[in-house]
Parts: sequence; structure tokens; C-alpha cells
Amino acid sequence: MRLILLGPPGSGKGTQAQRLVQQHGIVQLSTGDMLRAAVAAQTPIGLKAKDIMAAGGLVPDEVVVGIIADRIEQPDAANGFILDGFPRTVPQAEALDALLKQKQMNLDAVIELRVNEGVLLERVERRAAEMRARGEAVRADDTPEVLTKRLASYRDQTEPLIHYYSDHRMLATVDGMMSIEQVTAEIGRILAAVGKSGGSRAAKKASPAKRSAKAPAKAAKKAAKKAPKAAAPTKKAGKAAKKPAKAVKKAPKKASKAAVKTAKGTRKTSAKAAKKRATR
Repeated sequence: MRLILLGPPGSGKGTQAQRLVQQHGIVQLSTGDMLRAAVAAQTPIGLKAKDIMAAGGLVPDEVVVGIIADRIEQPDAANGFILDGFPRTVPQAEALDALLKQKQMNLDAVIELRVNEGVLLERVERRAAEMRARGEAVRADDTPEVLTKRLASYRDQTEPLIHYYSDHRMLATVDGMMSIEQVTAEIGRILAAVGKSGGSRAAKKASPAKRSAKAPAKAAKKAAKKAPKAAAPTKKAGKAAKKPAKAVKKAPKKASKAAVKTAKGTRKTSAKAAKKRATR
């Protein structure tokens, strides 16, 4: 099972990822952990990342994708994996799609944990206040100010992935404001539905293309069936065309007969007139 969990900081992705790891025997792949492991193992891609990080630069997408490509080939990822922290942008999602296609793998689901950002900020403020009241130090990265910046970064960079995977018909959204147990149960229901469909999802995606390919053939067959029916009236049209032609041919004959009759009538009248003059 290969999954991506989406959601802003504080949405509970880490908690749900750990539960999925235990339930399904898959591994959680964090880009940060993978980078550090690749650097420690001194793999070619890890050494490249080390040089970039040592220079204070951001590791480019192609390097991260290369590290993921190496990691998902390891034996412990044979049952599947959950990607944590990747992809963060649409270009990274496209690069991941290309990688999985190259390895003849598919994502089973992309699950979004949707939460109320205002409630998240209230939780952080309350947690920080409780820690101060107990005399405990508040982590620098666990303050309302830091969370506000992280939420803004999520909206700008990662939230477009929701539309990307929704367009690819892979996104399932879960109400992250429910209890942890309820969220786990809902994710389980989604994955059970995916498991029942099996590989049919790819077939369903392909079916519109097949239908579109068959459509012209069906249209051609229909046109071929209709063509003889449309051609049939031409025989009647031919008969209709012959009738005027016959009428035209008959017209001179009728005219000539009338002329003969007229000529005969004229001769008879002249003969009668001549006899009358002779008797006088």
C-alpha cells in the first residue's frame, strides 16, 4: 500500500502515519530522515545532497526524487510506504508520478486531513500557556507565531496539491477535527474501499479513453447503417425525375396532334366555302 498524507502542521499526520505503519506493515518515509540516511551511507546521491546542504543551499527536487527512488527499492518498503513531507509542491508531485511510472508502481490513495486553522492556533496557545504554568520551557518551533508562518507556507506551496490529486481522482478528505480514533477509523474505511477495488482504479481511469476510442467506430457503424436508408429515396427521386422527362417528350407529340387537327378543320371549312360559291 502506497500512500500520501496531506494536511497542515498540527493536523495529526504523524500520529495517523504511525498507526498505519503498525496496521499495514509499511514504512513511513520522511524526506528529512532519508536525506540524513543517504548522507550517512555516503551514497552518490547522498554525497551530492551533502555538498548542497554544506553550502547552505536547498536540496533540489531531482536530488530528493533520486533519494526516494533508492529508498523505495529497499526490502522494508516492499509492502508499501507512506510519504511524509513529500511532495510539497505540484512540480514535486509530477516528478513523483514520473518516478512511480518508471518503476511500474501506483499510489493507492492520497488522504487529506482537513482542519480548522483557528482551532490549531488556539491549541498551540493553550499548550504553551500550560507549559509555562508548569515551569517548562516552550519549544521554539511550538509557538503560535511559528505555526502561523508554517500554515501560510502550507497554503502557498502544498495546498495546490489538493487540487492536483483531486483532478487525478486520487484524493480522499477526512475531517481532522474528529478524535484520533475517529480519524483512524475513517482512514481505515477509505483504505478498505481502495483494497476492494484493487487494480480496478487504473482500469476505471483507462475506460474513458477506451470509450472515446470506440466512439468513432460506433459512429461510423451507425452512419453506415443509415446510409442505405438515406440512399433508398434516390430511386423514387429517379422515377420522379423520369416523369417530367416523359411529359416533355409527350408535349411535342400532343402539340403536333393538335396542329394536325387544326389543319384538317381549316381544310374542311375551306372546302365547304368553295362548294357554296360553286352552287351559286
